Amino acid sequence: MARFKRKPCITLIALVLLILAITVFLSELISRDSPFSSPADIKGFPKPESQENRNKKPEEIKMSSAAQSDKDAELEATLRKFPPPNYYLHAFYYTWYGNPKIDGKYIHWDHPQLPHWDVKVAQGYPQGRHSPPDDIGANFYPALGVYSSRDPSVIEAHMQQLRTAAIGVIAVSWYPPNMKDDNGDSTDDIVPLLFEVAHKYHIKVAFHIEPYKGRDEVNMFTNVKYIIEKYGEHPAFFKYLTNTGKLLPLFYVYDSYLLNSEQWAKLLKHTETNSIRDTPYDAIFIALLVEEKDKRDILTAGFDGVYTYFATNGFSYGSTQRNWASIKAFCEDNNLMFIPSVGPGYIDTSIRPWNFQNTRNRINGKYYETSLSAALEARPDFISITSFNEWHEGTQIEMAIPKTSQTVYLDYLPNKPSIYLEITRKWAAIFSGERRKWQE
Repeated sequence: MARFKRKPCITLIALVLLILAITVFLSELISRDSPFSSPADIKGFPKPESQENRNKKPEEIKMSSAAQSDKDAELEATLRKFPPPNYYLHAFYYTWYGNPKIDGKYIHWDHPQLPHWDVKVAQGYPQGRHSPPDDIGANFYPALGVYSSRDPSVIEAHMQQLRTAAIGVIAVSWYPPNMKDDNGDSTDDIVPLLFEVAHKYHIKVAFHIEPYKGRDEVNMFTNVKYIIEKYGEHPAFFKYLTNTGKLLPLFYVYDSYLLNSEQWAKLLKHTETNSIRDTPYDAIFIALLVEEKDKRDILTAGFDGVYTYFATNGFSYGSTQRNWASIKAFCEDNNLMFIPSVGPGYIDTSIRPWNFQNTRNRINGKYYETSLSAALEARPDFISITSFNEWHEGTQIEMAIPKTSQTVYLDYLPNKPSIYLEITRKWAAIFSGERRKWQE
């Protein structure tokens, strides 16, 4: 057996005690200087009790937690009933409706009947405002009644209808803060609630920028910056991974032709000094294609793609379905996205009583299915739907019901109120299958 050496042992013990003292000192120092204000700020640590919970009895806290847990379970059960959202399927969405209960007045449901630009023709048609709730500015009547776009229960119902249809993205009609369309009120303040409810239902939100008063390349930059700074980090904000590996927002620009290509180029061309490109506010900008000549202007302007918006087949060059193959070819040749717009039909005689020539009968869903089929044949990048709820122009796929009053309304009979949601759901699945084939 080795002999026990006392002196080295005492030295070793002293060294261990010194290390222990230094460790305690450093630990105390780190806790004072740490960037975390409390252990609760460190991932994995439980958060401290809120003041509200401190004032509650233990059984009240348990009840509150149980209620939230039940609510989450109920939502998850609801979501399981829906098909998965197709993020390549976008629907144009309008937030401009109001009623006395929520808004203190009717908004947009009392839309005026617009006169024809020819005074002589205008004299042959009625003029004046609609008088809700029985007489509204639409040829169909919504299942939700004359609702307010600010009503959380309405937004909730809309998100459920959108998920029933497997729609993954809504392109919300947008005006800058304190600006509005000719017949409504400002709606930008509705967007935060829209984001929150959309997120619950795993739906993404894009922006459909309207031709607001004074729109130009300078304030477009300002407004895009506003949108991205306010919503860019929200999980419901729609972003798309481009071929170049960038994850970017997508903006539809309605009536983009109102600015000439030189003006747009200042915003959208990389070579321009004040361009939005390669800044934190860069995005995918989609122009409205109306006339054939617009194709070259859109390319010169620096847009990233085109959409056609109008639900009336034949109304414009862009909305004429037989042109979609050649438009797609042009887009492919010039590295542009092609997003055809499909609709269930069109009728706006409630607000333009003279506009019969642009009416397109729904034919119990056949018109819509033909449009969806034509869009798929063009192998688009996305498909946009005109619309979820543009009631004035009768392009809505939102649920409508028969309505009996002095005003004569159309309806979806003999089909169910959900017929156009179900057709959309069917074609969303077909679109997903086709996309997989195209990528093979």
